Amino acid sequence: MSNELKVPTMAELFAEGKQPEVLFWVGCAGSFDDRAKKITKAFVKILNKANVSFAVLGTEESCTGDPAKRAGNEFLFQMQAFTNIEVMNAYEVKKVVTACPHCFNTIKNEYPGLGGNYEVVHHTQFLKDLLAEGRITMEGGQYKGKRITFHDPCYLGRANGVYEAPRDLIRKLDAELVEMKNCKKKGLCCGAGGAQMFKEPENGNKDVNVERTEQALGTKPEIIAAGCPFCNTMMTDGVKSKEKEGEVEVLDIAELIANAEDL
Repeated sequence: MSNELKVPTMAELFAEGKQPEVLFWVGCAGSFDDRAKKITKAFVKILNKANVSFAVLGTEESCTGDPAKRAGNEFLFQMQAFTNIEVMNAYEVKKVVTACPHCFNTIKNEYPGLGGNYEVVHHTQFLKDLLAEGRITMEGGQYKGKRITFHDPCYLGRANGVYEAPRDLIRKLDAELVEMKNCKKKGLCCGAGGAQMFKEPENGNKDVNVERTEQALGTKPEIIAAGCPFCNTMMTDGVKSKEKEGEVEVLDIAELIANAEDL
């Protein structure tokens, strides 16, 4: 990386008496998973290029509690949620952007009942807004004419009705968007939701991520685009299981834009 990534923390800005435009909620995957860290870096590069005033919580950020809640541990979920809400409210956070649909769904729909009321947007929505405001420009470049299929994350699509923002961004890359037979409202889970990410699947004839990857490969894509770090992992594993990793790339929308912008 030629230029050092600028990632201010809320604590640093607070000490200077500044309030950022948006809190970037990184999430556990984006913070600790080596593959997902690349998504985080791509998104930060875009934020810096667009001169967005943002900050992260850094060590003050804890898991939103989504995996605990989905696995049935409501007590642990509320402990994690209250800790985060206390921190965010102390910083007077108004707007939150995250690249993880699980964090997005939990903070948007479940934190208000516990005292955490924020405007919460997924990074694809935020990027679409930056584009509409002219704060970023996108030239297709290396993705012009490429066949790209988009996998709808459950907590972005069916749970929250966000289907068009990621697709609009893919079209803006001058790419050819090819849809799977199960897409949008009929989207199929990658197999990682509901805390399934952290355990082995039950016995069956086929893993869900392999089924979903087969649907994706059926569109003859050059790239499978994702908007969730969990989905990215599951689809990548699916592509490997089909020994297609030399032919098909799995990339987050933020990575597509950062690459197109050559950031």
